[in-house]
Parts: sequence; C-alpha cells; structure tokens
Amino acid sequence: MRLVQKLLPFVLLILLAGTLVAQSTPAATPGANEGAAQGDRIAQLQQQIADAKGSADNAWMLVSAALVLMMTGPGLALFYGGLVRKKNVLATMMQSFAMMAVITVLWGIVAYSLCFASGSSFLGGLSHAFLRGVGAQPDADYAATIPQQTFMIYQLMFAIITPALISGAFAERMKFSAMVLFMVLWSLFVYAPMAHMVWGKGGLLNASLGGRFPTLDFAGGTVVHITSGVSALICATYLGRRLGYPNEPMPPHSVVLSFIGACLLWVGWFGFNAGSALSAGSLATSAFVATHFAAASAAIGWAGAEWIRNGKPSALGAISGCVAGLVAITPAAGFVGPMPALLIGLIAGVSCYVMVARVKAWLGYDDSLDAFGVHGVGGTIGALLTGVFATRLVNPIFKDGQGSALAVGVIDGNYHQMLNQMVGIAMAIALAVVGTYIILRVVDFVLGVRVSAEHEEQGLDVTQHGEEGYYWEVSLP
Repeated sequence: MRLVQKLLPFVLLILLAGTLVAQSTPAATPGANEGAAQGDRIAQLQQQIADAKGSADNAWMLVSAALVLMMTGPGLALFYGGLVRKKNVLATMMQSFAMMAVITVLWGIVAYSLCFASGSSFLGGLSHAFLRGVGAQPDADYAATIPQQTFMIYQLMFAIITPALISGAFAERMKFSAMVLFMVLWSLFVYAPMAHMVWGKGGLLNASLGGRFPTLDFAGGTVVHITSGVSALICATYLGRRLGYPNEPMPPHSVVLSFIGACLLWVGWFGFNAGSALSAGSLATSAFVATHFAAASAAIGWAGAEWIRNGKPSALGAISGCVAGLVAITPAAGFVGPMPALLIGLIAGVSCYVMVARVKAWLGYDDSLDAFGVHGVGGTIGALLTGVFATRLVNPIFKDGQGSALAVGVIDGNYHQMLNQMVGIAMAIALAVVGTYIILRVVDFVLGVRVSAEHEEQGLDVTQHGEEGYYWEVSLP
C-alpha cells in the first residue's frame, strides 16, 4: 500500500505529460479523398439551390402563360362578345377563340423563329422553325433559369391575344374567312418584326441586348397595344361604318358578359405584366403591384370623367377605364414604382375616355369596340410615360462597363430615353399602318373583307357560322 502511495504521483505526472503532448500535436489533415468529397458535397448543394430556383421560376412562368391565355379566352371573348349586338355575339367570341388555335400552329411552324431567333435588326431568322432547338435547355439571352420551351409557350400567349385585340375594330361586319387570312398575314408581317425589334436578339429597339434605339417596353406597349390599336383604326376606316352607324342605336347586348370579361382580363394581366419578369423574383412583385395600382386608378379616372360629364358613372365606363389602365402600364410595369403607376393609370383612364367619348365622334370613324381608343391611345401614353418614370431603383436595365447601374428614364436624369421611346412608337405606328393597309388590300382582292349588307342585317352568327348565340323558346298558352 505504501508502495502504491509512493508511485501514485509519478503515475499522475506521466498521465499529465501524455495529455499535454497529445494536445500539442497538430491534428491530422484530411486526406485527398475526404477533401474531394467535401468539394463534391458543396457542388451538389449549389446545384440543388440552382434547381430549386429554376423550378420556382418555371412554375411561375407556366402559371403566367395560362393567365395570359385566359385573357384571350374567356377574358377578351366575353368582354368583346358582350359589347356587340346579340346577333353577333358568337361570331365575335369565335374570332378570339380562332386565334387561340390558328396562331398556335403558326407560332410553332415559323412565327416563334421570326420573333426570337437570331437574324437581322428587323426580323429573326429561321433557325427555330418547326421549334428546332427549342427544348428543356434555357436560352440565357432571354431567360437563364427556365427551359426555352417555357419561354416559347409564354411568348405564344402574347402572339395570340395581340391580333385578337384588333377584331374589336371590325366587329359585326368582317367575313370570318377574311379575318383568319388577315390575322395570319398580320402576325407574320407586323407582329413578328415588331416583336423581334423590341425583344429579339439583335433587335433594333432591344433595350436589354444592346439595340440601336433601346426602347423600354416591359410587356408589350409597342409590340402588343400600339401595333394592334393602330391596325384596328386602319381596319375600321378601310371596312367603313356598320350599316346604320351612327344614326341607329347599337348598345351592348350584355354588359354583364363584358363585366365578367373585364374582370378576367384584370386578373390575367398579372401574368401578362408580372410574368414578363421571366422569373419569380422581386421584379415580378414590382410589376404585379404596378399593374394593380394602374388598373384601379384608371377605372376611377374614366368613371370620374364620365360622372362629371353625364351625371352618373356607368359600369361599362368603369371596366373600360380598367382596361385602359392595364394597357398603359404594360410597357412601364417593370420599370416604375407604385405611385408613378397610379399616375399613369389616371392619365390613361381620363385620356382614353376623352378619345372614345369625344374625339371618335369628331373624326367619324366606326371603331366598333374602341380598340384604337383604348389600346392605340393607351399604349402610346404608356410608352411615353415609361420614358419619364422608369428608374434604376426598380430595374437597373442600363449598366456601364463596370456593371454599375445607369440612369433609366427622365426621372433618373436620362432625358435621351424619351427620344428612344418616340422612335419605338414611330416604328410601331409606321409598321402597323403600312403593313395593315397592304394586307387588307391583298385579303380584299383574294376573298373580300366585308360581308354583304344582307348578311350584316341578319347577323354574323347565322351567316358566318350557322348558329345563334341565344335561342328564345316561346311557350304558347
């Protein structure tokens, strides 16, 4: 026992020394295999993050595509269908529905390629004809996080609704066969060049890919609304007035249908504008908010102006104002904040009301459903005000060589942008006027564009489609 007591201090000293030596010895470095495994795990995690972002963006874009298609049918079909007389309701709705089918086929064969394939400054090439090369891989020039096929189908929905908007100008008097041929040619020779110039690679007006005159058009102020609105005016004047216009009253047969259609347009427009961010990020949120605020203020502006002039606001005026605001904010949605959006909507609502209620009567043309007064005028106002209120705080689209954000619109100090906006507007107007007139002449020569007076009196539902929108059954006593 005494021996143990004498040896115990020496044992403790040896253990303490061993502990100190172990603590002072450097830890072994990971082997090469362990380091490589750690690098693989980091790379895998980064890929999973990228995949998650891509999946979120792709989901948002597919939903947005569906929302934009909803704008044509049922949105525009109901909105336009309610505004005509009941003998033309089906024919009017059929014009929108036909675009959903016809333009889809045309898009897949050649129109997508003409809009978005590399080509000249004015028109794309044929490298994507029959959708060659349009698959699951993204096209980084347009949208780096979604499949090019998603981008293609989203842009198709814009190509569908744009010609459908024109149909409001010649409602109740154009042959269905002539309408189909006109819309096909118009999509190829008016829409495709304008879409390529503003949004396509190498386009003359492309703001994000270095166009010669960078025109700010987030979701289609020039491409969609000015081209369709101006083309609508040309169609209205070329076909002439409806029989009895303006002496006979031609009120909408169902404002209820139009009311539902306008509400569907308002909801669908979030896909139209916020979807044009091409991702599910903060820019989509900003465009969503701007869209909603502009629609609300424009509805108040139109209804308020009507209230002052006529002593009461109408439901038709309120929904027309809403659409005018949505049109005007389209080019600006991704460049302006909520307060400028309110102002843009208010200006558009009042201005489009004056155009439809006063100027149209002075000029005497018969734009049946006011496609020019709302889309042509509203789109022009929106394109101009985009150049005023666009700011780098919302969208730093212009950058210097070091990647620093540059001034975007007048409010930022970029006064030159107004010139670019006017060049874009002028190109859209010129292309629409010249292209539409030539196409109308060709279609008129081949098929004739206007129905006979007898068929117009009977209504296009029966004479063009052999159907009636409403069957009234009368029970005899």
